[in-house]
Amino acid sequence: MLYGKIQIMKTHAIIPVFIPHKGCPNDCVFCNQKAITARTADVSPEDVKNLIERYLPTLENRGLETIEVAFFGGSFTGIPMEEQSAFLAVAKEYKDRGLIHKIHMSTRPDYINEDILDNLKKYDADIIELGVQSFDPQVLAASNRGHEADDVYKACDLIKRYGFELGIQLMIGLPEDSLEKCIYSANEAVKIGPSIARLYPTIVLNDTELLEMYRRGEYDPLTTEEAVAITKEMYKILDDAGINIIRVGLKSTDLITEGGEIQGHTYHPAFRQLVEGEIAREQLEDQLQALLKKADTPKAKETLCDPEKCAFAFVSSGPSFSNMIGNSRANKIYFEEKYPDLKIRFKSDPSLEDGKYIVVEC
Repeated sequence: MLYGKIQIMKTHAIIPVFIPHKGCPNDCVFCNQKAITARTADVSPEDVKNLIERYLPTLENRGLETIEVAFFGGSFTGIPMEEQSAFLAVAKEYKDRGLIHKIHMSTRPDYINEDILDNLKKYDADIIELGVQSFDPQVLAASNRGHEADDVYKACDLIKRYGFELGIQLMIGLPEDSLEKCIYSANEAVKIGPSIARLYPTIVLNDTELLEMYRRGEYDPLTTEEAVAITKEMYKILDDAGINIIRVGLKSTDLITEGGEIQGHTYHPAFRQLVEGEIAREQLEDQLQALLKKADTPKAKETLCDPEKCAFAFVSSGPSFSNMIGNSRANKIYFEEKYPDLKIRFKSDPSLEDGKYIVVEC
């Protein structure tokens, strides 16, 4: 497969190009290299050009401010330099013509050095995402990542010194991982200061060492509930630091098994909404409890016990309304069951910032 589904946000589109790194010497326990190499034919620069030509007409008249060509796959900067240059030259041609605005790629921390970055500068690349996964040495070793935490810090420092936009990808629930280690990784990411981040719960895929560890009883996958709870805390840390979290959880098209079973229960097609819905519920309930505690006079207490007189509005922006309601109406059901004597209405307000929720007594 050369490409995935084009990603279109409000004013931003990404044309993803899958460049397999078949020569990767690492065998991370969660990675299904067999499926990658078996299903992906060699990709040529001409293939990339044809892909861009196919997608660009679909992006016209959408009011987009930014169009990116993004090279994803095993590790873009791990392929031979001349191949990198050939792919980058195609993207640069479209950037020079003003048809795309940014060139984006993902890679590993140990595939970053000055020669690689000099070459990326030559072709006017913009964004480098690092598959960091964890900052904890035990987690990196148990996951057979093939590099140490120091490599992450060195790579991030180099990328930022060269003036590239930095992205960091973190995984949740790897071998030897824990809530505390995930929180540590999120805090370390904040110290480094990437502009974008992705959060991925670990999925046990077929034909991986992680699956064998699971079968031997050496690894327990997180439940969906556990993964949501940990990811939520990491999300809040990154979001509070102003880091743009561009993905939470894998898309179905990211799952590289074909017709195979996903072991465990971590994968959920709406994982991001589960996480953001939990955050919305926390914000709403904190505010609701604060309003209820203010009702400390006899008259106020009497009013708050009267469902005919007591009403609250939960308010969000339009784009955040589904998170406020919750996946499968989970938040709405939660408040109805926990506060049966309160009348609660859910409303949208376009003046509110996305991801912010307020409670108003009415």
